[in-house]
Amino acid sequence: MIGTGEDSQDSQEYDVVVVGSGGGALTGAVLAARAGLSVVVVEKTGFLGGTSAYSGGACWLPGSDVQQRAGLPDSTDGARAYLGAILEDPDQDRVEAFLAHAPELVAELESDELMEFEWTPFAEYYDAPGRVPSGRSIQPSGIRRDDLPEQVAAWVRPPVERDRAGQPGRRTLTGGQALVARLAAMLVREGGAVSTGLPVTGLLTDGEQGTGRVVGVVGMSPEGPVQIRARRGVLLAAGGFEGNAAAREEHGVPGSAAWTMAPAGTNTGEPIAAAESIGAASDYSGLGWFCPGLEQPDGTGAFTLGFRSGLIVDQTGHRYGNECLPYDRFGRVMAEAPERIPSWFVFDSREDGRLPAIAIPEGDHDAHFAAGTWVRADTLEGLAEATGLPVDALTATVARFNGFCESGVDEDFGRGEDEYDTFFAGGTGPNKALTACDRPPYLAARVVLSDLGTKGGLVTDAAARVLREDGSPVPGLYATGNSAASLFGSVYPGPGAPLGSAMVFASLAVRDLLGA
Repeated sequence: MIGTGEDSQDSQEYDVVVVGSGGGALTGAVLAARAGLSVVVVEKTGFLGGTSAYSGGACWLPGSDVQQRAGLPDSTDGARAYLGAILEDPDQDRVEAFLAHAPELVAELESDELMEFEWTPFAEYYDAPGRVPSGRSIQPSGIRRDDLPEQVAAWVRPPVERDRAGQPGRRTLTGGQALVARLAAMLVREGGAVSTGLPVTGLLTDGEQGTGRVVGVVGMSPEGPVQIRARRGVLLAAGGFEGNAAAREEHGVPGSAAWTMAPAGTNTGEPIAAAESIGAASDYSGLGWFCPGLEQPDGTGAFTLGFRSGLIVDQTGHRYGNECLPYDRFGRVMAEAPERIPSWFVFDSREDGRLPAIAIPEGDHDAHFAAGTWVRADTLEGLAEATGLPVDALTATVARFNGFCESGVDEDFGRGEDEYDTFFAGGTGPNKALTACDRPPYLAARVVLSDLGTKGGLVTDAAARVLREDGSPVPGLYATGNSAASLFGSVYPGPGAPLGSAMVFASLAVRDLLGA
């Protein structure tokens, strides 16, 4: 155990044990500590933050004072209308709990001098009633590493492009790193404890399997099993199982563990399996939070969005969707047919050969060409040969696409008709989301199906209590984030929906275990 505050290495019992250290986990830990409870965060790796630290830090928390300060036409009622239009058979009690508590949570966090949120424009993902122009998501303000306690600064996981390269984080922490850093600093100030490098492999109960109360967790340290007991409750917020190839196959999650955006070695689903082993119910129908992924020379994927020009074709050389769709929606279109994975992103040299999109990380161009994940040719015919695509199909597809760019109307998939389509675009033609691919040399980058995490997990109620198959709660056990089945099912409402919902239900879990 690594302790902070008054906790020591020998301390093995707390009021609350939080498994995981992303935005949801740390929110729960901070609020429990602020309520006077003793808390320990148990993290599998040596860093805090998980995939939250890789994220842009957007939080979909509708109806708060932050949106009001920014003058947005946002409200709880508007968010209710939006979710009502896009969700498929949701648990309405959970939806209402989320909507009611989101603004309360933001106010509670902002009452702390260490937390500050701001609005940053980012279009929501569906054209539906209640949508806010330019988006309603908020995010934490950046914070300098020098302004953090030394231990907290060392704990925060570096951004993905630096983490994968084994490099330290930057001097100024923004986005998800800022969220993790601010929450971790609050936790340390409140005397919370943190245990890193301790994978949780099981749950402790005080009765027979399927009937007892959860009273702690079992972790596996290098020296052997470690038991950490919880007087009030255990909150599972350790991500999903996106890094577990066998579990992905078992639950039908498309893509690959190699292409996920979760940090290497994390999110393999043991806490979910531990809860299932004591009778917890689970729901895997939501599958995952998907995105197109720029394949890297080492076989990993890179979160890719914001296509400014170019087109994506499958292995037959044909387009199959609007490339400017929100990333989860395009990822789900990719998953509909095997010939779409991998795909090729075809673009020209109008940006001097740079990728006309946002890829995190993009990777070294020379390494891409050496590995064949990028190819280049002076003609489309040559590009087809280099990619193995049918020549006639590719040239015809590009010609048809270029015709749409000239007319300003994508007759096949409607690219450029929605606010999100044009959010990143900067074209100068009649449709700024449509720019012709006609300046040689031509390039193609291999695109796979990546994800930001799985969505299937433990079934929970409006208080984040984990439920059994008969609908009764497992006493002492709570779950949030990707450890729980998503509130949103197969839908991704807007930027920050994973973080926002994880944070809200972590807070509601703390309220419940406090008896509030």
